[in-house]
Amino acid sequence: MATDIHGPVSPAKTGLSQVVRVEGLTRSFDGRAVVDDLALDIAPGEFVALLGRSGCGKSTLLRVLAGLDRDIEGTVLVPRRRAVAFQAPRLMPWKKVWRNVVLGLPGRPERALAERVLEEVGLGHRADAWPKTLSGGEAQRASLARALVREPDLLLLDEPFGALDALTRIKAQRLVGEVWRRRGCAVLLVTHDVEEAVLLADRVLVMDGGRIAHEQRVALDRPRDITDPRFATIRAGLLERLGVDTAAEAA
Repeated sequence: MATDIHGPVSPAKTGLSQVVRVEGLTRSFDGRAVVDDLALDIAPGEFVALLGRSGCGKSTLLRVLAGLDRDIEGTVLVPRRRAVAFQAPRLMPWKKVWRNVVLGLPGRPERALAERVLEEVGLGHRADAWPKTLSGGEAQRASLARALVREPDLLLLDEPFGALDALTRIKAQRLVGEVWRRRGCAVLLVTHDVEEAVLLADRVLVMDGGRIAHEQRVALDRPRDITDPRFATIRAGLLERLGVDTAAEAA
């Protein structure tokens, strides 16, 4: 069932062809619109990446979709079952990993539930570990497990690989791609990495001036090959949209 962030909306009213529907969304801070009359649709099971310069409103939009920011104008329809993973894992240091995974779930969720999701992200052997003993990649996987345990129809990722080293980042990207294909949920990934966006997404959006300024479909077979000339062409086009001189980059 879809949910308006201001209250429930019936499936018949929202139509289930879209898992996210945003119309006329505006979010202002001190009289300045960071998100300005924005429109966005995401289909069930679609992987969407969102690019844009710092300060363009990407993370603000994600927070609105997550229900963490409600001081808005416009219409935002999102699924009830949604979860978010941030760049910082935000694990509670006084709780073991498995307890972090089920933190906030209703009732008294069993350890077995956490263990199943930890196994899915390759962290089953660290269920009893304390967060301070985890590597950066392990902590990010624990954060992802905490999102997945909620069985989301919409998974929101706010630069989840930004603080990882290059090798760990590649492994984390592959993991997210595998989880998405297995789970079939819709994903919105906010990132600064154009190559990452083209590698993972069905559709890449560029945000500018508080709106979606450009949309690029990525019609490439999976798994994607970054040496494919078509991959390079899409990447170059997106970089140009972001104001990056690709000729200077190549030099």
